[in-house]
Amino acid sequence: MKFNPDDIKKAAKEDFDAAWNMGKNYISETKLNEQYPHMTLKYGKPHPVYDTISKLRDAYMRMGFEEMMNPLIVDEKEVHKQFSHEALAVLDRCFYLSGLPRPNVGISDERINSIKEILGDIDDEAIETIRKVLHSYKKGDVEGDDLVPEIAAGINVSDSLIVEMIDQVFPEFKELIPQATKKTLRSHMTSGWFISLSSIIERANPPFNFFSIDRCFRREQDEDAARLMTYYSASCVIMDENVTIDHGKAVAQGLLSQFGFEKFMFRPDDKRSKYYVPDTQIEVFAYHPNLVGSKTKYSDGWIEIATFGIYSPTALSQYNIPYPVMNLGLGVERLAMILHDATDIRSLTYPQIPQYSEWKMTDNELARMTYIENVPETEEGKEIVKAIVAVCEEYAATPSPCEFPAWEGSINGKTVKVAVIEPEEETKLCGPALFNEVVTYNSDILGVPDNKKWKAVLENHSARTGVRFLDAFACQAAKDIEDAVANGESEVETRVRIVKVPSEINIRLEPLAQRYITSNKKKIDIRGPVFTTVRATIE
Repeated sequence: MKFNPDDIKKAAKEDFDAAWNMGKNYISETKLNEQYPHMTLKYGKPHPVYDTISKLRDAYMRMGFEEMMNPLIVDEKEVHKQFSHEALAVLDRCFYLSGLPRPNVGISDERINSIKEILGDIDDEAIETIRKVLHSYKKGDVEGDDLVPEIAAGINVSDSLIVEMIDQVFPEFKELIPQATKKTLRSHMTSGWFISLSSIIERANPPFNFFSIDRCFRREQDEDAARLMTYYSASCVIMDENVTIDHGKAVAQGLLSQFGFEKFMFRPDDKRSKYYVPDTQIEVFAYHPNLVGSKTKYSDGWIEIATFGIYSPTALSQYNIPYPVMNLGLGVERLAMILHDATDIRSLTYPQIPQYSEWKMTDNELARMTYIENVPETEEGKEIVKAIVAVCEEYAATPSPCEFPAWEGSINGKTVKVAVIEPEEETKLCGPALFNEVVTYNSDILGVPDNKKWKAVLENHSARTGVRFLDAFACQAAKDIEDAVANGESEVETRVRIVKVPSEINIRLEPLAQRYITSNKKKIDIRGPVFTTVRATIE
């Protein structure tokens, strides 16, 4: 809390030790459910794929490449120009775009009657307005997401009624079938490079060094641990009169060495794509020490990581490009899998989807999901909690029967006296489990005593909730006293005997934590003999 420095300096001058000891009075007290580890500082975490993209962007720019965004939607005629006789094979892997046609909607007398039943007694002018808006929609002058607002505004009727009218009176909208276009989603970054480069040379002269990292789409028969229907391509081009395959080798090493790859092999690619000059299509194999001994087919450390080649003049000429172009590309996800030690591209890309990835929560996360259920709301209630805890800590081992006053004061004008008692004979004021602390250990939620047996568990402070059975019990007792005062009761007693489940000692786990523990066949073991009673009299 805030303090006055002048007052502190004055007090320190008069009695430094006293002023120093008073310093703790200026430190705010954390509520039980807000203590560490429930108190935590949030920080962001990048997605592995986007993290890799960020690093690739930096790596390319450090090598002198300029970033470019290539067209994502490509007409199929461009694919024919680029891939020539291979175009049909490429297009077989492409997603074609389609759209809903605009229906030609008429308004008959029967439909006019139905419209009036839904919208009310509207006049002929309103019907004509509806007719005109629908006609404008058919021509494309009104967009689909503007159709309802346009009609509603034109006849001064609510959007919800217009939606109902269209749904019930004009079934044509529900019967629409998408119609395919000749536009595709880019399956190779090459499709975009030809279009971009042909435009650039109209305004500038090479040499050019460009890169682009963006999505591509392939209509795979199925997705598996190594393939997705949408992926990121990290592609670059060098346009220069004197470009050779050595440029590709140099770029491959210069780029990949920034990610820990140490050795490189370059092998001719058996595919021999027609958009590359013969014998210039090269596969890049690189050695990464992180792969050695991994549970992948690359356990020897070597992986095919990129491909490069020099675009064929027969393809470039279709775009009036008179200069040779070296193109290199690699799949971002494959590189991300290496950097993040992943074996399944689906779980790497979509870790939030249960079917793709194992659900993992740290002990610290589980500890933060463990709370005291009922806590006092008044300042007096909070004082009662401290008083009960203090009495139990001091007199827990006292033989019974026994009774110790804990707190006396006023709550809402009522005099309240609180005591910790044990009326039964031949026992103690408190049971042995009262001082157990709730902790998380290997995804188990446990209530454990502070002794050598549980040393390894208690050493992980980030997995300790800081909540003892005593703290939770004291909070329940104080809350019961607050409620009793509010209800006009004269006496209230809170007693806990043998705890078998968390709720019996006023401890709550978030449903998410319970679901995680259950689904992973872990356990919640919060139990033990507490045998403690708090009694309050209210006058």
